Amino acid sequence: MLPAPNADARAAERPLADTERAEGALTQVPGFEGYWFEVLAAEGDPAPPAPLQPRELATLMGQLLDGERDALGLASELKIRLEEIELLCTISETLGGAVGLERAAAIIVREISKVVGAGRASILVYDGEERVLRPVAGWGRDISAFRPIPVDDPRSIAARAFREGRELHHDPSGPVSPELGPARPQDYRGSAFLVVPIMSPARDGPVHPIGVVNLTDRVGVDAFSESDRRLVATIATQIGVALENARLAERDIERRRLERELELGRALQQKLLPEPKAEGVDVAARCIPAATVGGDFYHVLMLRDEAIGVMLGDVSSHGFASALVMTLVLSAAGIHAASAAPPDEVLRRLRASVATDLAQTEMFLTFFYAVIEPKRGRLCYANAGHPHAFRLPAAGEWERLSATTPPLGLAPEAPVRCREVSWGPGDLLLLFSDGVSDTRDAADRPLGEARVLDLVRVDRGRPARDVVERVLALASSVSDVARDDRTILVLKG
Repeated sequence: MLPAPNADARAAERPLADTERAEGALTQVPGFEGYWFEVLAAEGDPAPPAPLQPRELATLMGQLLDGERDALGLASELKIRLEEIELLCTISETLGGAVGLERAAAIIVREISKVVGAGRASILVYDGEERVLRPVAGWGRDISAFRPIPVDDPRSIAARAFREGRELHHDPSGPVSPELGPARPQDYRGSAFLVVPIMSPARDGPVHPIGVVNLTDRVGVDAFSESDRRLVATIATQIGVALENARLAERDIERRRLERELELGRALQQKLLPEPKAEGVDVAARCIPAATVGGDFYHVLMLRDEAIGVMLGDVSSHGFASALVMTLVLSAAGIHAASAAPPDEVLRRLRASVATDLAQTEMFLTFFYAVIEPKRGRLCYANAGHPHAFRLPAAGEWERLSATTPPLGLAPEAPVRCREVSWGPGDLLLLFSDGVSDTRDAADRPLGEARVLDLVRVDRGRPARDVVERVLALASSVSDVARDDRTILVLKG
């Protein structure tokens, strides 16, 4: 209170009863209903030369109390801001810590509820497979009994906020928002609610909602302030970043796991395709998959009476799925060929063995199988649509070992025939997949079958291993990026 010169000043800091307000003795402080003051002269003091009038003193008293009220409001606002800053720091530390996402979410809803005065809170995250919002943390309620909310639920405010990617709230002191339409709070306590979408940061695509923060059961005044809404929106952004980081981390872990599995698959597949060996001939082969694993394969095996079985196959497409089919076909083909049956019979048995798997995977394969009998001077073969199979005699021109039946998986009832050509010392068998001849340069021009044949003709005097490597080097010189698996086998009699 401001004392008047040579006078005592007293002001009531509580509303006075009507019986305490003497007519003419008390003056009301303007702007402060229920606050009055009275000016009394001090005993023994002379009267002031120009005493302040009650009205003038009332103005000064109003200014003083108004300043005190502003100071108290500022202190209260500062306290709120400090609580918000402390909350944001706590959430940042929580999200940046080693705790799991669900544990972090539980801490976040608890701290949010304390600062904004929500008796109940929850964080819901979008499940894209089921198209529902699933609770990951709650405060003030048991989320184990919280049913997932379909994102297209027209009566759910949380679903509405998620779909539209914007905040929805209601202050019961204000008018009911007509834009909520049929949406109604489900199992809310109190009239006020606040639902803020959790948005994914724009890293590898457009910003989109990935969950919601849901608040209700306001403690005290049944309304969430503008400050509350800003704070929760800021926290929702932090949660969105954390969820996106967790998603990227999980994706990276999954990618690394798949890479390890593919590398393991590559190593296992290479063990299925060892360096071929056969008595009395010079043979070499190599397979370079376009992906980590591929669908091409080869196999050389010794049969009865010094006969040699030679096969090469090319599963349609490439990658992991074709590698699985390749493993199945290679295993079955080896079993059937080991019985020393003629090539056409081996092909029929193989077709029956893999028919169901090829149908289920919607794949097919070209397959060439030959039995070389040096003692009898002949090569018998069956060819299921493989285009690149050739015999180069010691003296003479290339002879294409053309198809005797369609590729396996395309015509399950087609007849299978066996053909026979001569085979003698110095003859050469060349098999390769279309990943070699179809290699394309920067102008999209293919290497072509003729260039492969020309190179092999020139190098036919070299060891089979050198011929294989030079053909693959030629393909790499055209393009070092393989669009399809590259496989080649050379056998010299």
